[in-house]
Amino acid sequence: MIGFVVVSHSRPLAEAALDLAMQMVHDEPPPVRIASGAQGGFGTDAAAIAEAIDELADADGVLIMTDLGSAVLSAELALDLRESTHPVRISDGPFVEGMTAGIVRALSGGTLDEVAAEARGTLAAKRRDEPDEAAEPAASAPATGDGITAEEPLVNKVGLHSRPAATLVRTVRTFTSDIRISNATSGAGPVKANSMVGLLSLGASKGDVLRIEADGSDAEEAVAALRDLVRDGFGEKD
Repeated sequence: MIGFVVVSHSRPLAEAALDLAMQMVHDEPPPVRIASGAQGGFGTDAAAIAEAIDELADADGVLIMTDLGSAVLSAELALDLRESTHPVRISDGPFVEGMTAGIVRALSGGTLDEVAAEARGTLAAKRRDEPDEAAEPAASAPATGDGITAEEPLVNKVGLHSRPAATLVRTVRTFTSDIRISNATSGAGPVKANSMVGLLSLGASKGDVLRIEADGSDAEEAVAALRDLVRDGFGEKD
């Protein structure tokens, strides 16, 4: 699984952002290390970042989340100081949203490149005037003859916001089929169902109809499970 190093000028800020991200996690979380503050105060320390990276040497890769530009400079220096050789990326995504989406994507089995792209995509998801590449039509598996499609209206009060999206992603990762979600009401999508950023980009509110499509050996079971989630309001029925 992909690990994370959280680099912040303030440890309380890092801990608060990480705590928010972990609210989306109900399983064993990915490995995370915090490297923040300099000599017990505000700032960043390249040596501490390098040490945090080395502590995650058993991870499949490491994504570094940073809060300010100078934290990026410290992270870049840390790449020269570290002793480990596993792949590392410095995210250019927003600190809070990027960390949250990246952690959820890591839990779904994403590669380092996929997790980094998910974190980066959260910035575009907030800019309604520009297209979000994560919301482009998802690449689907070749037709197998097992394609299943179903539609369900959202019944929970706030629709497909962060927590339901994370719940949906966690369910999707238990299946092997290629699964896509669209907002049949607005026409947005389809997006990959294992992408929290993509799901949020659908802008699906209460009453909107989600279209669920799946291709693969367990497509029928996957669609049934997702329909149950939607019908139950992701546990948030009024």
